[in-house]
Amino acid sequence: MSTEPAKDTKPKRGLPCPCGSGKLFELCCEPVLTGLQTAATAEQLMRARFTAHVAHDFKFLHQTYRPTSDKPYVAEAGEPTMHWTKLVVHAHELTDNPDKAFVDFSAYGTEEGVEKVLHEKAEFLRTNGTWLYTREARLGPAPFKSAAPKVGRNDPCPCGSGKKHKQCCLLKA
Repeated sequence: MSTEPAKDTKPKRGLPCPCGSGKLFELCCEPVLTGLQTAATAEQLMRARFTAHVAHDFKFLHQTYRPTSDKPYVAEAGEPTMHWTKLVVHAHELTDNPDKAFVDFSAYGTEEGVEKVLHEKAEFLRTNGTWLYTREARLGPAPFKSAAPKVGRNDPCPCGSGKKHKQCCLLKA
């Protein structure tokens, strides 16, 4: 059994918010976590959910996850092994539906001394004015898309041979 005191994971007033917004905790995620205000955007809820992971506020996570939001919260035994350290929001995408949005983010943490990263595109829905996390839309970074135009079979070969692509480098592929 460890003799070390339990690490205080609660975010502190007067210090930067763990969500990485650059704002003080009391001006950023604290009002959302305490219920004084609802998240105005899906990104704001994403940041508050990350801060809840840092603070081990599992009740907030339960209440802001669509499949469990209408069910009573029951605490589970044990502490998580992941200690979240940093959040980077890559994109906040709105859709044609004003009550649906996506947040592409990377959440960094350490587990057993090893740094890990979770890169996810998450879907959020607004129900009765409240944003809820609904699901993982994509795990990992976005697929790579080449900026170069695709060479057609009958186009001149890009190697400069003067032959059609299908009779030159396409055969070598």
